[in-house]
Amino acid sequence: MTVYLYQEDLPEGLDFGTSVAVDTETMGLDPRRDRLCLVQLSAGDGNAHLVQIARGQTQAPRLCQLLNDPKVEKLFHFARFDVAALYNAFGVDTRPIFCTKIASKLVRTSTERHGLKYLLSELVGVDISKQQQSSDWGSAELSKAQMEYAASDVLYLHRLKAALIVRLQREDRLVLAQSCFDFLPARAKLDLLGWGEPTDIFHH
Repeated sequence: MTVYLYQEDLPEGLDFGTSVAVDTETMGLDPRRDRLCLVQLSAGDGNAHLVQIARGQTQAPRLCQLLNDPKVEKLFHFARFDVAALYNAFGVDTRPIFCTKIASKLVRTSTERHGLKYLLSELVGVDISKQQQSSDWGSAELSKAQMEYAASDVLYLHRLKAALIVRLQREDRLVLAQSCFDFLPARAKLDLLGWGEPTDIFHH
């Protein structure tokens, strides 16, 4: 595994193919309040590319071009949050999307354990550490442990997607899942406008 770190944007000429795993690290869990600090990406080839976002930064042209490229699927775990964080930071409409958390909730209905750590352990046979999850992502210099943690969140999403696709097809829920994924950019915008919990417009 090789982890590459860039400042403020992706370098020119970086090709992720037709599918890229994406994750974000922020200063907290409210994308309206807590700034975006890091964007992680992987083509599923065992390498991770990390983009450190500066405080007050509002543009990342090459990253945004990738996120909005209709020919490149973006894989997330809990896309609702990451898509909102990216839109809040850059105004980018990320699509098309595959969300492993939603896929898990559609086919693993016998459990409430849909976290990435549980899914990777059960479906991919990989154990990842969550020790750095709440560390200071706004730091000017990331530690080796932070970079390795950030990379682990995207390195295995392609394999996880493949395992979940098998179950979605088996349970005849792939079309339903895709409809959910297509709605995620709108769901993220509703969150940013204040229509998340407890004022979710889809609640009674």
